[in-house]
Parts: sequence; structure tokens; C-alpha cells
Amino acid sequence: MGCKPNPEDIAGGQAIIEGVMMRHGNKIAAAVRRPDKEIVFSERSYVPLTRRYKPLGWMFVRGTVTLFEMMVIGIQFLMFSANVALSEEEKKPQGWEMYVSLVISFATAIFFFVIVPAFFFTQIKAAVDSLILLNILEGCVRLGMFLCFLSATLLMADMRRVYMYHGAEHKTVFAWEDGRDLTVENVKKYSTRHPRCGTSFILFVMIVSIVVFSLLGRPDFLHRVAYKIMLMPVIAGISYEAIRFTGKYSRLKIIQALSWPGLALQRITTREPDDDQIEVAIAAMKKVV
Repeated sequence: MGCKPNPEDIAGGQAIIEGVMMRHGNKIAAAVRRPDKEIVFSERSYVPLTRRYKPLGWMFVRGTVTLFEMMVIGIQFLMFSANVALSEEEKKPQGWEMYVSLVISFATAIFFFVIVPAFFFTQIKAAVDSLILLNILEGCVRLGMFLCFLSATLLMADMRRVYMYHGAEHKTVFAWEDGRDLTVENVKKYSTRHPRCGTSFILFVMIVSIVVFSLLGRPDFLHRVAYKIMLMPVIAGISYEAIRFTGKYSRLKIIQALSWPGLALQRITTREPDDDQIEVAIAAMKKVV
């Protein structure tokens, strides 16, 4: 059996195209399965901004910084995986195409998860006396659109494979955190749903936003949109601390109860992986631990 890591020693990653990216300490590595079944790696050393600049590592600040960093790193490794996993006949994305897609995706997210709910809020605020209830209703609209979006991704075969690699990543992290030797047989026994998952983080964001936006009162449409955009770093910072807390104390019954909605949501974004996908996730993990 392997050595069980310190609870503060956090590892994590993300699914990419036909592969997994893992991060631990100052190491980041991605393992991607080529069409000929060979596993190709990309490795780098990286000291997070939260460690390089002390103020950026302060509680409630580090969440926004880490989120931005991992978004940039994630895009870079996504590009790597696309170039490795796609065959010569398939069109491989250029760097600028990925960043344009990111801008479009961000604008789309702002429209559906900020502008549309804010419009809904302003349309019903005269009919609802309770400010808390008003924000809960707005949050339900936001959550409903998010669930519809996630459910729609299940219609795409490529996304279902990404979700399988997502499950392999979670299983591997669980096995490592439990001090198990990283073998396919050991890893496959663990759950595909992890309390520190980005899917759970998004759900925390939605819950925290209901509380924070309740403090705004009943502003008009334009002011509400502006306030919500300006408060995004605050909400991300609070949600990040919440997800770290639940991950650290995930064995406590009360934390498991609080984490249940996020874990339930992962039924959409994770799938049971096959042995080959677990092997890729293990290969990535072994490069960073």
C-alpha cells in the first residue's frame, strides 16, 4: 500500500480530449491517448501566483486567482490534447481559435447566467414581497438553464468520453488520497464523484450568489447586471473556500449532507471509465506525485 498523503496535500486535475491533466504541488502533467493507443505526456513545473505573491494567497482572494490560473492552464493542455488525440485527417484547432471560443463561451455564459436571470428578476420583483424568495426564484432560473445545458452535452458522443475521463480523474485522485497503490484494479473501486470537483464548485457559486445578491436590494436591470459582474470575484472567492472546506472534511456526516447536491450533479458530468481511461489518469498522476 502507498503512503497516505497529508490532508493539506491537495491533488486535482481535469479531463481533456482523450486524456487527463493532473496538478500537485508545483508539478502539472497531462497524459493523452493517441489514435495508435500510445500515451503521450506533457509536463511542466509551475509555481502558482498564490505562492509567488503572498497577498494573492489570502483567504477569499486565492479562489479567484486560482480559478483564472487554472482556466489558462486548462486551455493550454486542452490544445495539447487536441493536437495529440486527433488523427491526421481531422482538423486540429489553432491557438487563436481556442481563445476566440473561450471569449464566445464567456459572453454566452454572461448572457444566460447573468443577463437573463437579472431580466427575470426585474420582471417579477413587483409581484414578490420577500427579497430572499425573489433571489431564490432567480437562482432557480439560473440553475435550470445550467442543468439544461449540462443535459444537452450528454447528446454529444465526444462529451460523453470526456465525462468518462473526468470519472477516471476523480477515481485516481480518490485512490491517491486514500494511500492506495495506483493500479487500475485499485483505482476502479472508487467513486467517480469527488467533493472538490469543478461541477460542485459551480453549484456552490449559484448558492452563494443567492445570498450575496440578496444584499443588493431591488436595483433596476442595468444596475443589477453591473453589480453581479463586479461581484463575481467575491462569489468565486467564497465558493472556493467552501469547496476546500468540504473537500478537507468530506468524511464528516454533516459535510457529506452539504456536499450531496454537488455530488448528485456530477451524475451528469462524470461517467464510469474503462480500464484504458483509468490507465491514462494513473499515468498523469504518477508524473506529479
